Amino acid sequence: MEDQNWYEIKDTKTVITPSLLVYPNRIRHNIRNMLKMARGTDFLRPHIKTHKTAEIIKMQLEEGIYKFKCATIAEAELLALCNAPDILLAMQPIGANIERFFKLMETYPKSKFSTLVDTPHILNAMAEMARSKAIVISLWMDINNGMHRTGILPNEKAVDLYRQMDTNPNVEAKGLHVYDGHIRNTDAVERKKNCDKAFESVLVLKNKIAANGITVKAIIAGGSPSFPFHATRDGVETSPGTTLLWDAGYGGLFPEMGFLPAAVLMTRIISKPEKNILCLDLGHKSVAPEMPFPRVKFFGMSDCSQKGQSEEHLVLECSNSEKHHVGEVVYAIPMHICPTVAKYESLQVVFEGKISASWKVAARNQSITI
Repeated sequence: MEDQNWYEIKDTKTVITPSLLVYPNRIRHNIRNMLKMARGTDFLRPHIKTHKTAEIIKMQLEEGIYKFKCATIAEAELLALCNAPDILLAMQPIGANIERFFKLMETYPKSKFSTLVDTPHILNAMAEMARSKAIVISLWMDINNGMHRTGILPNEKAVDLYRQMDTNPNVEAKGLHVYDGHIRNTDAVERKKNCDKAFESVLVLKNKIAANGITVKAIIAGGSPSFPFHATRDGVETSPGTTLLWDAGYGGLFPEMGFLPAAVLMTRIISKPEKNILCLDLGHKSVAPEMPFPRVKFFGMSDCSQKGQSEEHLVLECSNSEKHHVGEVVYAIPMHICPTVAKYESLQVVFEGKISASWKVAARNQSITI
């Protein structure tokens, strides 16, 4: 899209580091690439957990996207504040979040909210609260088709749970939800085979439910790695999230998808404590630290390896450290963008080599008002 130094800021003197820079032209490219892959807006439900930002939500709304997915009450409220029509809270509400979910519906009646259940206990709690308020709530049944993180196994217990959803007068049974984040084979052909095999259990479950005289209205499936494959299925909604900003992790694993990195860390060398050692102001507090090294992919520093990290510091070992100086600006793409964004109060918006705005990461905390 731009020249090879598309990420650089022309004047960095007043820019605090570390900063997380975002590039709207690239975000727009990624949105349109999603739309192309999903064949329009009706079966596309992007997740906002990666960016948590109103301006990026509005960019998607401008492109006609009207269905969204989120992981927290704060993210759901942010979507409602942006007037998103259809909002799925893709985290089964428990404890205080049950009341908070109902508060969302009361506070933002112009948005249609739904959420997940995978156990009779939570279904009954949600249905009872809906009964006490004389309303109907929209619920999806969350399916575990191999990731073993959340969801009910697609067996007879799942059939029975969906029957309970369908027959409860205070529940609208929306359909099935399945996240297959465990499928991330780097070979696209093999990844599709794995995705299709795992999804087969969801289709078998759908048919078993239908055999009981109950229609499963819709299916929401997958995240970013399996997005291209679910996008080809008739009647299946897809919910990619990392695709909005992309990162070096997915970029290295799935280059064939055609998404562009749209978020870059700007950092500085703060010390050269000994020969061949550089220290940057890019610690645990500034980039996702849960993965092994490398945690970022540097531009123009292929001769350096990441050796250590603490709260405020990232230590590199470089074979030609004499080429670098204290105060030098360095740019890097995070290996994992989603938890990296949540470390910043705001994103610095870059247009034509200049920071032109600052976008608040509005849903990085547990709550906005609810």
